[in-house]
Amino acid sequence: MNIFDINNIAFTMGGSGVSWLELVGVVAGLTCVVLAGRNSKYNFWVGYLYNILLFMLFWQRHLYSAMLLQPISFAINAFGHWRWTHPKEDEKSAGDSSTLKVSRLDMRGWCVALTVVVAAGAIWGYVLSQLGNNWWTKTFTPDPTPWLDSFVLMLTLLAQLLSAQKKWDCWIVWLVVNAANITLYLSTGLVFMPIVSALYLINGIWSLWTWYRLYKSGK
Repeated sequence: MNIFDINNIAFTMGGSGVSWLELVGVVAGLTCVVLAGRNSKYNFWVGYLYNILLFMLFWQRHLYSAMLLQPISFAINAFGHWRWTHPKEDEKSAGDSSTLKVSRLDMRGWCVALTVVVAAGAIWGYVLSQLGNNWWTKTFTPDPTPWLDSFVLMLTLLAQLLSAQKKWDCWIVWLVVNAANITLYLSTGLVFMPIVSALYLINGIWSLWTWYRLYKSGK
C-alpha cells in the first residue's frame, strides 16, 4: 500500500474518502501546533515531516500556492529552529537562558508586513488566475481558488516568519489563516484538513493567551 497516494483511502467520512496521506498529515500537523503552542522547540522536528507530507498532498490536489509554500516553510522552520535555540543576550528567556523569549511586533512592523502581504498576494493571485489559460501555463490544471490561495499563502508565510522569531502576534495571523483554510480546503474536496484547521483555531486561541503570559513574564 502506498500511503503517499491520495487515491489510497483509509476510510470514508461524510461520503468522501479520506486518504492515508491526508490522515497522516493531520496527525503530524496537530502534533506540531500543539507543541508550538506549549512553547516546545520539538515542534520543529515534527514540522519538517509535516512540510513533506503537505507538499505531496497539495501537488495531487493542484493547490499550487500551498504546494510551493512547503519548501519555503521547511526553510523558515529550520531558521526558527535555530532562532529559538540560539537567542542573543537581550533575547534570552527569563525561564531558560538557552531559549528565545516571546516578544511582540511594533506598529511599524505591522504596517510593513501587511503592505508586503497585500502587494505580493495581488501579484501571485494574478499569476495563479492565469494557470491553464495562457500558452505558457497549459501544462497546469487551473487553480480552483487562485485569489484565496494566494493571500492564504502570503499570510501563512507571515505567520511562520513571526513564529520563527517567537513573536506573540503570530497567533493572530494564524487565526486568520486557519479560518481561510477551512474555506479553501472545503472547496477542493478535502475532508480532514478542514477539521484540523478548526482544531488549529482552537489551539490558536489557547496559544494566544499562553504566549501572552510568557511575554508578560519575560519567558
